[in-house]
Amino acid sequence: MAGYLLRRLLQSVVVLFSVSLISFVIFQYLGDPIRTNYNPQELTRQRVVQLRRELGLDQPFYLQYAHWLERALHGDFGLSYRQRLPVMRLILARAPATLELATLALFSGTLLGLLLGIWSALHPRSLSAKSAIVTSLLGISTPTFVVGLLLILLFSVSWHWLPPFGRGTTVSLGAWRSGLLTLSGWQHLIMPVITLGLFQVGVMARLTRSGMLEVLAQDYVRTAWAKGLSSTQVVGKHALRNVLIPVITVLGMSYGELIAFSIVTESIFQWPGLGNLLLHAVFSSDQPIVVAYIVLTSLLILSLNLVVDLLYVALNPRIRYG
Repeated sequence: MAGYLLRRLLQSVVVLFSVSLISFVIFQYLGDPIRTNYNPQELTRQRVVQLRRELGLDQPFYLQYAHWLERALHGDFGLSYRQRLPVMRLILARAPATLELATLALFSGTLLGLLLGIWSALHPRSLSAKSAIVTSLLGISTPTFVVGLLLILLFSVSWHWLPPFGRGTTVSLGAWRSGLLTLSGWQHLIMPVITLGLFQVGVMARLTRSGMLEVLAQDYVRTAWAKGLSSTQVVGKHALRNVLIPVITVLGMSYGELIAFSIVTESIFQWPGLGNLLLHAVFSSDQPIVVAYIVLTSLLILSLNLVVDLLYVALNPRIRYG
């Protein structure tokens, strides 16, 4: 196990280095941050030279990357070109909103998907099971922006039940500002969570259903039924344990994806999270924010994949990593 963890750590270092380098190269050619963030009428030649020197853009590419890499290894991702604030401070200020949204979307979507998948596998010919399959297909095939706009149209514009945008009232818990402790925060969370989690429901429902149908046909499950065990014991103790291995694989990847690709949902609902920060950074050619965001989300996804691999051993003791 120690050798496996060491290999995974080395692989992660190589991946993070490659991701940072590729991101740094790409954003060298996607707009001039000085022309984008400053009034063109005020940009004299001397002013442009001064700004490029202040931002370090007058140096060769390899020196810019070397300086950035040295600071990043100490947790310093530089200053935002647009806001002139530390990038890490901006990311940490927006992270609670995105983490709360992604965690609730993942939890609710996974739980509902598991329940729909198990029910449709246990009652494959029932009308409710067929309805569950249709629901999962809709969740997978409907674009996120369509779901979000429909929810706003129904619950905000037509029925006036929920607020259409924003995060609502938040409570400060040290460096963490949470909307989970206020009624306004929960009201603002409902539609973004549904929008972001609907795809998760579809994926989990279909994955669980296919896995359950395969496991329920195994001899050991039939033996459990023959012993007179209850449905809860058969499904929970014998069948679901084996189905959870591929489910956890998707779960680990999904959480990172929900955080990394929440841009559409956050844009629709004007959610003040990382996705919204990234979108504005791309529009303003704010390279330090974009590169830091990509590197940190890559680190999160790599960490989640490692946790998933370790969970395999807990779920199935026969799995060993050499």
